[in-house]
Amino acid sequence: MKDTFTHKGMRKKLVETLIAKGIKDTCVLDAINTVPRHLFMDSGFEGHAYVDKPFPIAADQTISQPYTVARQTELLEVQKGKKVLEIGTGSGYQAAILLEMGFKVYTIERQNELFKKVNLFLPKLGYRPKKIIFGDGYKGFPESAPYDGIVVTAGAPDVPKALLAQLKIGGRLVIPIGVNVQIMTVFTRTSENKFKKNEYGEYRFVPLLEDKN
Repeated sequence: MKDTFTHKGMRKKLVETLIAKGIKDTCVLDAINTVPRHLFMDSGFEGHAYVDKPFPIAADQTISQPYTVARQTELLEVQKGKKVLEIGTGSGYQAAILLEMGFKVYTIERQNELFKKVNLFLPKLGYRPKKIIFGDGYKGFPESAPYDGIVVTAGAPDVPKALLAQLKIGGRLVIPIGVNVQIMTVFTRTSENKFKKNEYGEYRFVPLLEDKN
């Protein structure tokens, strides 16, 4: 599947849809307009790649709705060159958006099938995270902490304390919290031991799984 003139036109229409839904960050919109989403999906879904909907991928996971990707990225409020940790690599699409925006990206995936695929696939497209980690997203990646932003692409029943601890002061954790329906929540670290919490509406995500060992 190549990136064709038709794909570019479809991405432009998707961007127009996202603007109509309230996405304002031009850097986010430019990244959505550049990253070839159809390459992150099964060939059977190629014709629907730029519809603003989630679609299934391997390991019983999904590639998120473009609006959700855009909104979470917008809520990070991170500047180019800053360090971002992504929890839940999945297809690699969210990571590609973050890399397209010029962030230093660390990304964690607990599904071995997806981890192996993304490790090969992202570099082929020219997207090179600082590190792709196979592991438990609940634990984050303290080796490279602190982070300017952390984005969680699956629903957690509660906020993992390890992720809060890995934020820089002034950094933001964007995470959907809830079981069946999640509330998009942003925690901003205001000091060593204090966080400001804001909520941004209901979403539906696959669950964030935790290793119990």
